[in-house]
Amino acid sequence: MSWILKKSKVLQWTNHAHGKMRYYGLSEQRVRRVLHSPKRIEEGIAPKTVAMMQPNSANSKWKIVSSGEKQQRQEIWKYEIWVMIQDAGSKRKVISAWRYPGMTKPGAPLPEAILQEVSEGADALSAENLIAREKMTGMLKKWRRSL
Repeated sequence: MSWILKKSKVLQWTNHAHGKMRYYGLSEQRVRRVLHSPKRIEEGIAPKTVAMMQPNSANSKWKIVSSGEKQQRQEIWKYEIWVMIQDAGSKRKVISAWRYPGMTKPGAPLPEAILQEVSEGADALSAENLIAREKMTGMLKKWRRSL
């Protein structure tokens, strides 16, 4: 679907993500599995983020739904695991991870324009982070000299 999301990148974990993982009983490996093979990818709520979902595959079942004269099989599951990420250069920041009880309805698929915007925004963020890091390094050096 998108070459941006399939690239292998170094994961950077936020404190918020670690706290949510601890609360919902999710391990880093389980979150990595969602990132590696998501069932659904959508635009995140926060700006320039992407949300990925994977159902609890251990308990997923099929149910037959009749729509008119056809009968279709629909997969059902008890809960979903969601991960929100943001790409920044060569790093992928895991912003949050949570467990949602039940099934969510799929939203609109992620448009290509958004994927391009995320990659451009990631480049801009990495440049801003570099400038901020240089400023902080200079301030720390001045502070250490004053001691």
